[in-house]
Amino acid sequence: MKTSLRILFGLAILISTIHPSAKAQDSKEQEKMEWFQEAKLGVFIHWGIYAVNGIDESWSFFNDYISHEDYMKQLDGFNASKYDPEKWASLIQESGAKYAVLTAKHHDGVALWDTKASDLNVVDKTPAKRDLVGPFMKALENKGLKKGIYFSVLDWSHPDYDRKTRTQYRYKDNPEKFQKFVDFNFKQLEELSLNYHPDLYWFDGDWEHKAEEWKSQKLKSQLQEWNPNIIINSRIGGNLGDYATPEQGVPVTSPDSKYWELCLTMNNSWGYQRNDLAYKSPSELLRIFVDCLHMGGNLLLDIGPKADGTFPEQSVDILKSFGRWTSKHASAIYETQAGIPEGHVYAPTTLSEDKTILYIYLDYKVNESLVIKGLKNKINRIWVVGDGTKLSHREVGKQYWSHIPGLKYIDIPDHVYDKDITVLAVLLDGPVELYREKGQVIESN
Repeated sequence: MKTSLRILFGLAILISTIHPSAKAQDSKEQEKMEWFQEAKLGVFIHWGIYAVNGIDESWSFFNDYISHEDYMKQLDGFNASKYDPEKWASLIQESGAKYAVLTAKHHDGVALWDTKASDLNVVDKTPAKRDLVGPFMKALENKGLKKGIYFSVLDWSHPDYDRKTRTQYRYKDNPEKFQKFVDFNFKQLEELSLNYHPDLYWFDGDWEHKAEEWKSQKLKSQLQEWNPNIIINSRIGGNLGDYATPEQGVPVTSPDSKYWELCLTMNNSWGYQRNDLAYKSPSELLRIFVDCLHMGGNLLLDIGPKADGTFPEQSVDILKSFGRWTSKHASAIYETQAGIPEGHVYAPTTLSEDKTILYIYLDYKVNESLVIKGLKNKINRIWVVGDGTKLSHREVGKQYWSHIPGLKYIDIPDHVYDKDITVLAVLLDGPVELYREKGQVIESN
């Protein structure tokens, strides 16, 4: 018995020493991710030589739509002559986005900064003749926006990677060559980290090798040495990222990761393609944004600038439309968390940080009254966000002998509807409480 007690006592001491450390780690992680979780909206910028001809970034030569040699001829036309990073940052800020991510290097290997690790960069090889990453990072910083850098871990033009087509990959089984390439990656990331101090890295291209081959754990540790608060997305393999990145397809249910971000194009292309005029309307994109809010995630909305550095007119219009809506509804965007489960109200929802305000997003006009089902709370007040109009409500079907809440109906006058999405704020008498059972049978005496 004494031996058993000693063992239990020892385990208790061990747990007490481990637990605070784990708790501190969780707290540190939560603190690091706080700005990302509260940002809600970011802007992705795919800019590179592929804008010259308006063709698929990198994939056009990989898929044999064009030869690698002809693809690289676009270097001669990439002039960035109207590039205005301050204007970019101002427009992004106006949209309501809180961070931006720039493609410093895509799979084609062309660097947008003056890298010393390779001469395949816009300073040495294009008429632009200048660093395009640094000025934008500085402009974001001046606007109080978080700085993100996209970096492809694969490089289909590098001699130690040498994968110019889907079938041609000579060095896949050459560890010595691949190690040289990984060292090259580390050198470029050192330049980006020490010169521009990004808040976030958006990696891509990890699928062609395992995390061990990329040395992903070592890479993450090195990035954290340069910036202990760096946030890294999920695409370096080995489950080492801080957040998930679903792409294009809008999730129907929330991803498993606590933190996530949907990256989405405005039309059908990441980079600028003059023939792609299939732009989603601002209302359609705002609905997608609201879906992300409802599930507790972010939206990273993509723009493909032209080769001269200007944004397509359609992209500017979309960002300005976002700006109108986000400025009007800021209280229902940035300080919210995922909403209540489906079925309680036929619309997306979010909750305030203390869960006492239920926000309801309507992209349609209600025919009669909006109904909330299974809400146990008393409603103290309802108003139209950004409009201020107070709305009345009534409860129907509540029985004195039953703990099942009644149906709460809200009447909405026509004049309060927003042209895109109307937001109602429902102030509760405490943190939201929902009835989630299957109902109750009335039994006779």
